[in-house]
This record gives sequence, C-alpha cells and structure tokens, in this order.
Amino acid sequence: MYRSLKNGLRQTAFAVGLCVAAAQAGADPIVGLWKTEPDRKDLISHIKISTCGDKFCGVIESAYDKSGKEVQTKNIGKRLFWDVASEGGGTYGGGEFWVPLIDVDAVPTMTLSGNSLKVKGCSHHICGHQTWTRL
Repeated sequence: MYRSLKNGLRQTAFAVGLCVAAAQAGADPIVGLWKTEPDRKDLISHIKISTCGDKFCGVIESAYDKSGKEVQTKNIGKRLFWDVASEGGGTYGGGEFWVPLIDVDAVPTMTLSGNSLKVKGCSHHICGHQTWTRL
C-alpha cells in the first residue's frame, strides 16, 4: 500500500508540474520586465507587466539615472497602468495609464513587436509615447 501511495503522489506531482509548465508557456508575450526610454528627468524605469485577472497591469519596479545607477523615487512600487486588455495581433488597449511626471491618467494603447513595446497614452488631445525594450 505504501508503494502505491508513493507512486500516486509522484504521478500527481508530475501532473501538477506539467500544468504549471503549460501555464507558464501559455503566458501572454506582453508579460515580463520592460525598460522604458528616459523620461524628462532622464530617468529610466523598469516596468513589471503582469496578468491582473483577465487583463494586464504594470508596476514601476525600479528606476535608474542616465549613468545606470539605481535611484529611489516615490513612484517605485506604484501601478503605472491597469485593466489593459489584449486586442489580438500584438495590440493592447483599454484601461488606464498613469503619467507620473504630470500626474494625469491617460488611455493607453500598446503594440508589441518582438522585444519592443510601443506605448502611447492620450489624455484629451494630448498624447505621449515611448518604445520599451524587454529585459
């Protein structure tokens, strides 16, 4: 009996491992860590994009000055965007995007092409854009 229980546990652990691997392999290509272009203060941020329910959100994970030295800002750990949905074909939109430099919310659109993510946010008729690089 002990042997069959042990074999059953092994099979269960193997099945769970396969499910986890399949889930990770099926992750949306936008998920991961991204490097921004320098902002108006010459700071570069690393943004962690994750699934948030059935949509995507991004959090400011770290920031660096133009020499590459990590700096602390009040925005580290804050959500940069949320409720962004995949629209298919590498295009993402909807939700909200917070622009820390001017403290406004904007409507985001994102276009993924390989390891580049074009990010655009518009509030009324004013828009800003960057191209982020996958880390």
